[in-house]
Amino acid sequence: MKKIDTWIEAFRPADGPPPRTLRAFLGWCLSGAWPVLIFAALLSAAAGAMEAGTAWILGMVIDTVVASGAENFYAPGNMLMIGLAVGFFVILRPVTFALSSGANHIIVMPNVSTLVQSRLHRWSLGQSVTFFDDDFAGRIAQKQMQTARAVTDVVSETINVVAFALASLVGSFALLSAIDWRVAALFVIWLVFYFALIAWFLPRIRARSATRAGARAVVSGQVVDTITNIKTVKLFAHDAHEDEVALGAMGKYRHEALQYGWIAASFRFFLMLVAGILPVLLMGASIYFWQLGQASPGDIVAAGAVSIRIAQMTGWVSFTLMAIYSNVGEIEDGMRTLSNPIRVDDAEGAEDIRVEQGEICFEDVDFQYGNALGGVQNMTLTIGAGEKLGIVGASGAGKSTLVSLLLRLYEAESGCISIDGQPLEEVTQTSLRRAIGMVTQETAMFNRSARDNILYGRHGADDAEMVHAAEQAEASGFIANLRDNAGRRGYDAHLGERGVKLSGGQRQRIALARAILKDAPILVLDEATSALDSEVEASIQTALERAMEGKTVLAIAHRLSTLSKMDRIIVLDDGQIVEDGTHDALLAQDGLYARYWNRQSGGFIDVRSAAG
Repeated sequence: MKKIDTWIEAFRPADGPPPRTLRAFLGWCLSGAWPVLIFAALLSAAAGAMEAGTAWILGMVIDTVVASGAENFYAPGNMLMIGLAVGFFVILRPVTFALSSGANHIIVMPNVSTLVQSRLHRWSLGQSVTFFDDDFAGRIAQKQMQTARAVTDVVSETINVVAFALASLVGSFALLSAIDWRVAALFVIWLVFYFALIAWFLPRIRARSATRAGARAVVSGQVVDTITNIKTVKLFAHDAHEDEVALGAMGKYRHEALQYGWIAASFRFFLMLVAGILPVLLMGASIYFWQLGQASPGDIVAAGAVSIRIAQMTGWVSFTLMAIYSNVGEIEDGMRTLSNPIRVDDAEGAEDIRVEQGEICFEDVDFQYGNALGGVQNMTLTIGAGEKLGIVGASGAGKSTLVSLLLRLYEAESGCISIDGQPLEEVTQTSLRRAIGMVTQETAMFNRSARDNILYGRHGADDAEMVHAAEQAEASGFIANLRDNAGRRGYDAHLGERGVKLSGGQRQRIALARAILKDAPILVLDEATSALDSEVEASIQTALERAMEGKTVLAIAHRLSTLSKMDRIIVLDDGQIVEDGTHDALLAQDGLYARYWNRQSGGFIDVRSAAG
């Protein structure tokens, strides 16, 4: 039998993409959990029904006291009623409330939060890089956590309060109907006004909550963006500018929070005003009917108890409904950001790629990032199996776009890209990227240990393979001397967010070790040695040459000396191949490559001179 805390499968995958309408989105978030949620709601409703039961028993006790007299209350004939009352208050009511609370806090809340967070995270991981390029990393993370928390709160409060309150109202109506149908009618009239008030205020609270959530996410994204780039802020002495930008975002959030506060305060006032009227109506009517001999003293107590309890509960329920609608607004805000499909999806029936030779073909490929400028145009290029291809061009010429299309980070707008005759759109992206090793200029490091960062190249590799890769990349020396603020040393030392504790050259050597460990049949070097000084570059050149053996290689570099030994070099300009040949042949052409070579300073392309 499953443990009760696993009745909801917290990590169950979602069915398809998240919808973009509220009800369908909530269904997507909670699919698979509904039977358990309904069970928890029924338990909460049972607890709510206890409120009317409490008033009924109090009324019955009062009537018994009045009928029996004080001296005969504990007579044998009253023992059944006394036993019923004691059993209700000592056993039935506490057990029902405990079961309801346990279902909500043990079964529902921890698992729903994890279920929604995991589904949103998986969906976001599958988004195209364009999705992340167009937003703040902090804002995306904030939206995931905000939406998961808001869905959890809506579910929890709906079960814990709404189901409870509705059952209390139904039970109260039944009790008041038993006293006198006219008292019940007054209660129904009050309910009409009560729900009308709620219906007018809550949509406005929901809208203002969504606006407030959006403003709060902007603050979070702005602050995270500043902190992520704190060294740049310090170097350019722009503390005051960043403070001004952040305060502007905070001011907008403050304004939206105040707008929300005014509507929330007004709602609470009018709801409590309506709640205060209920005991006056019900107790006044019960006393009036008692005077006419149509109600008992117990009926007055029961009506009074239930009306006061409902009036008290109104404040609690109004606060909860306000929170629910606030959370609904936050869900809608998060839904608009996270459910927007900006993706490169695998085709139905896509298979894993098989790279036996490593031949890469671009046939009439176009991609321009949705703009008229940039990208590549009419790209036709064949890179032979095992060929070492150098790629040269000024900034914006299309070098990185070419690599991104090969990795299918973006979808070509037209044309076809294939590896060993297999079109990329017909293979799985995971298998494609496993077949390509890459070292980039902007090396990505996780705030994890040096060991974890290198093993990211191939999970499952043993320590000996990991250390060997680090040695080949000339990284083992400085790794041995690493120490973090928690006292961890060497390969166990953490590198800081984005590898901030390392120099640029150290980050590139760890990235190179990662690629060496991966040992993929295709290797992409995108300015792989740009952060290394000449001495270090020379020391790992042999390691690079070993890493390239037997592989198809695409190497992008501004430092042209690193490409002179390539089998072939292509020169890109404005997204097109304008020159193609060996280093010597391109120099002999005395074209753009020759100008790059002649005008470079210290081995780097002088982009301004070359482009002039």
